[in-house]
Amino acid sequence: MFEYICSKINEISTIARDNYGVNPTIFIIIYLVSVPIFYYSLFRTLRALAKKLGKEIMLWSAIFLCANIAPFLYVFIFGRNIPWWIYGIFAILIGQGVLSLILKLRKKPEIDVKLIQE
Repeated sequence: MFEYICSKINEISTIARDNYGVNPTIFIIIYLVSVPIFYYSLFRTLRALAKKLGKEIMLWSAIFLCANIAPFLYVFIFGRNIPWWIYGIFAILIGQGVLSLILKLRKKPEIDVKLIQE
């Protein structure tokens, strides 16, 4: 069973590499590297929002968006012969990241009672 799964993964990787010019290993590495950056920048964006630091909000939200689209940007730049519907999926995923950021930025942070009393 394990050998069958590994052979299927190798087969799909070979097809992606040969037909589309995209190395799935590089895609996964970029994706895994961008995940901690994604969450850290989200944390910093929300913290800047709570403290009302305008320049930091823009900086960390830009980093958030870059971390969100980094793996897909790799496919856009190095991919070839990619079906049109893949571009649609990427547009939806990027739109989801932008929408998620907008919703997080619009959400008002809860006021910490301890900070008010001090």
